[in-house]
Amino acid sequence: MQINIFQSSKALHQAIANKIIQSVKTKPDSVLGLSTGSSPVETYTLLGRDHKENGTDYHRIVTFNLDEYVGLKGSHQQSYRYFMNIHLFNQLNIPLEQTHVPIGVGDLESNCEEYERQIQAAGGIDLQLLGIGINGHIGFNEPGTSFESSTHVAPLLKETIEANGRFFETTEEVPTKAVTMGIKTIMETREIILLAYGSHKAAAVRDMVNGPVTEEVPASILQKHAHVTLYLDEEAAALLQ
Repeated sequence: MQINIFQSSKALHQAIANKIIQSVKTKPDSVLGLSTGSSPVETYTLLGRDHKENGTDYHRIVTFNLDEYVGLKGSHQQSYRYFMNIHLFNQLNIPLEQTHVPIGVGDLESNCEEYERQIQAAGGIDLQLLGIGINGHIGFNEPGTSFESSTHVAPLLKETIEANGRFFETTEEVPTKAVTMGIKTIMETREIILLAYGSHKAAAVRDMVNGPVTEEVPASILQKHAHVTLYLDEEAAALLQ
């Protein structure tokens, strides 16, 4: 596990954007795994700006997102499909049919199985971008999720629902379940980059890196992946030994 620590979140986001841009230029048909939430927004802004200014080409890129809320259609303004279209896909020359976000409505079990098939058909994920929750979750794999899990429907814990409440008008509107890429699926990706910044992430980062590998801290399994790089600011890294 490689750890990169940056003095500012601006430098951190630029470094991650540069990493993704390099991957796209090196392998123009890369399969990228992407995340949502507030953490990667600035990174996505930089990718869009680079495409506009430098013409980095995404027309052969395929993407898979980590998760989607159960009960929200892709047209819903708080869905992760809508989020990705607004913050990234609409800013690039990537055909929308090459972008994949789990479907959180309809036959959920079938949707999960189909998502796994799509990832396999694409040849697997080359580079996966992750964030980390304050309780150590990756994707929406909450503490206690099996390390052997594939894409599945996950109940969200109270602290996750509360943390996501800032994106909704009321906490009651926040979905209580999500379709998420499983931990086994994440671990099968060829390379992982994880982004974390702010003091509120410091304890989770510490437990991920220094703690035992345990399903109670889902991100701790990343200690066993061959190619993981953490991109942290000084606050998020403050508790590391």
